[in-house]
Amino acid sequence: MKTLDDCRVAIDNIDDKILKLLNERMTIVERVGKIKNDVGGAIYRPERERDIIERLTQISKKDGGLLNQSAIEAIFLEIFAVSRNLELPEKIAYLGPEGTFTHQAAESRFGAMSEYVSLNSIEAVFKELEAGRAKFGVVPIENSRDGVVGETLDLLAKAQVKIVSELYMPIHISFATKAKNVKDIKKIYSKDKGFGECREFLNEYGLMNIEQIPVESTAKAAILASEDETSAAICSHIAAKLYGIPVLYENIEDVYDNATRFVILSDFKNGISGHDKTSILVRLKDAVEAGALVHFLQDFDNENINLSKIESRPSKDKGGFGYWFYIDFYGHIDDEKVQKVLSKHNGEVTWLGSYVKGED
Repeated sequence: MKTLDDCRVAIDNIDDKILKLLNERMTIVERVGKIKNDVGGAIYRPERERDIIERLTQISKKDGGLLNQSAIEAIFLEIFAVSRNLELPEKIAYLGPEGTFTHQAAESRFGAMSEYVSLNSIEAVFKELEAGRAKFGVVPIENSRDGVVGETLDLLAKAQVKIVSELYMPIHISFATKAKNVKDIKKIYSKDKGFGECREFLNEYGLMNIEQIPVESTAKAAILASEDETSAAICSHIAAKLYGIPVLYENIEDVYDNATRFVILSDFKNGISGHDKTSILVRLKDAVEAGALVHFLQDFDNENINLSKIESRPSKDKGGFGYWFYIDFYGHIDDEKVQKVLSKHNGEVTWLGSYVKGED
């Protein structure tokens, strides 16, 4: 290939082959959906998707390909999302409004084709799932700076749905505007917290003296900025995309290591993948006795089960200041050694879900 036209012709030919292969894949997917519908199988299988991505990553490495795991994941997660919609279209509920980081997390797993339901509270997401109006729910459970989301933990304690997947998403903030030049910007919209998180950027680009207008969400900021070419929004990348505002600067946050852990909720049980994490809620019968928690945790140590998190929460029982414990550990609820530990604590443990461990 000597010329640009030669390269374009070659790319077009490859694209034709990719499309043909994708259509062949979707024909098989459609058949899979019918089989799952007959036997009641779950459409979303995170452990299967992880295995495919890891297998393809190894093939790419072996062949000296340019695509690394992140690139392969970005491409195939969208293919998986399209596949699931062909198998059985499902609704995904998430903590809104549209254009938030939770929306961005949901779309990263379920793709642009899925039907999304934006809700105003985490509790509303749980209710939507339990009422059967949505198949999946996406809510935040932990932030690297602000800690756990107490409302999510409290709702998991009494919910009928389980955690079926987790994902860690870096929180990056964009500066979006329709203005042709930064000097043309007269006002900036954002959630009040957004201005503080991007103070260094605003200082460096001489924007601190521009009128700052706090609004209820970064999504609302994007909407307002889309209506006025002399304004800008500090918002998520997905909000800028949704409302058609060019992103002038990416990653404008002062702290670059901020990340949020999200969980995907549904009504099925994952199989064992070999890369699992399990979440449980523990209410110890003898919690008032000295060493009760230590003895409980010792059982995990005896079986070489590693804990990744332990968080105490007020029990909210009447007449006391009791606590229960939210615990994450590596392994699946059906692993033999996990069952050995939990069998010693019948009535004290509530299983919240076993799922493929996310990449943090």
